[in-house]
Amino acid sequence: MDEYIDIVNKAGLPTGQTALKSIIHQKGFYHNTAHIWLYNKDSQILLSQRSAKKTICPLLWDVSVAGHVDAGETIEHAAIRETREEIGLHITTSHLKKIGVFECFQDYPNGIKDYELHNTFICELQVPLVRLRPQPDEVEAIKMVSFSEFENLLENSRFNNHFIASNKSYYNVVLNAIKNHLT
Repeated sequence: MDEYIDIVNKAGLPTGQTALKSIIHQKGFYHNTAHIWLYNKDSQILLSQRSAKKTICPLLWDVSVAGHVDAGETIEHAAIRETREEIGLHITTSHLKKIGVFECFQDYPNGIKDYELHNTFICELQVPLVRLRPQPDEVEAIKMVSFSEFENLLENSRFNNHFIASNKSYYNVVLNAIKNHLT
């Protein structure tokens, strides 16, 4: 879908301009995304496998839910909307705990210039995995992994084609934030 997105500066502040997502990715404009990492009290994290239809990193495992912040939309509203759209889970702002904003500025061989600011939240998953409904255009599969399995997959991400290897430090920050929140 080619929706309108607010263009922001490198600090994530709105410039007052909007553009279609395709133009933003073609020109390399900075833009906000919402990332929601779901975990449970059994020390597991929900991972989503990116759809085979994705133009960037298809079939790799990544954040539980992620998406662009639409023009005029708050980051929290985008997090709630994306969670509902991608996995059929209804959450509210009270469920979200923001852990930071992370720069992810990458150029891809297919010409996409993806200069995102990941507004990152953690959120407790309070329903069983079978109640989630992945959106096929966005999510190929979902699974819960233990913290130790997450760490093992991440440690070998340069070789196992599981995670997006360039995001290793970001994944470690998220894992530590979830662990600290549970203790």
